[in-house]
Amino acid sequence: MTPADGHKPNAEQPDPSAGDDSTSPPDSPAMPEPVSVSMARVVELLRRGNITLQGMVPWSSNYTFLVSVQDAELQALAVYKPSRGERYLWDFEAGTLCRREVAAYVVSQYLGWPDIPPVVLREGPEGIGTVQLFIETDWDEHFFTLREDPAHEETFRRLALFDYIVNNADRKGGHVMKGRDGRIWAIDHGLTFHVDYKLRTVIWDYAGQPIAETLLKDLALLREQAMNARSPLARALLHLLDRGEIKIFGSRIEDLLRSKAFPRPRRGWRNVPYPLV
Repeated sequence: MTPADGHKPNAEQPDPSAGDDSTSPPDSPAMPEPVSVSMARVVELLRRGNITLQGMVPWSSNYTFLVSVQDAELQALAVYKPSRGERYLWDFEAGTLCRREVAAYVVSQYLGWPDIPPVVLREGPEGIGTVQLFIETDWDEHFFTLREDPAHEETFRRLALFDYIVNNADRKGGHVMKGRDGRIWAIDHGLTFHVDYKLRTVIWDYAGQPIAETLLKDLALLREQAMNARSPLARALLHLLDRGEIKIFGSRIEDLLRSKAFPRPRRGWRNVPYPLV
């Protein structure tokens, strides 16, 4: 499926004749043809489609499942992270990582960057959790293999600012992926929006450099929406974060607007995650 706004998520149209294909093994139905739909339609599919577990994702630190999501018209692969499968962390309230993941996506949609695969909070086979569109990527590519390509510099500059305002404690190199269409995607935003400073990232390439005026304008508009209690953004965040977290989120945006410079690593703080990839 190719959505109208240029993204290319991995969703397809079910083939009603697949079950009648006598040449296909019973467990291997014919692959349906991709179709083009809007991103809003993708979100609707993730929110309301029927979920079928395909298997566990073995390298994840939390219980994570690859699933298929299907309605009468579309189907897609997605990543399902149930809240009750989150491992215990001393500094993040239990059961809140899924809400933080969705909050980061919501912020990216109002800000206009970075590209994060659509994700929703919903009930699934193992209880409430996030269901995020699975993006086909080149698994050999990550931040450290992509950073020297000047074509990606603007994307990484935006991602560095985004990680600061959402207070991302876990921007590993492997959380930056290159899709089959060449688009750079950012994933894994569960460790975000803490009221205390938690920033740990591998993207320090622009530390201290001035922020472009266009990006400052984007941030100023985001700050205005986030702090207006009647705005759609503020109302959405109130369902996902507490008021203190939203207030500090606004303060971090204000920090960048005031300094007009990319954040620098802090002395005496572990500024990078482990492992790096």
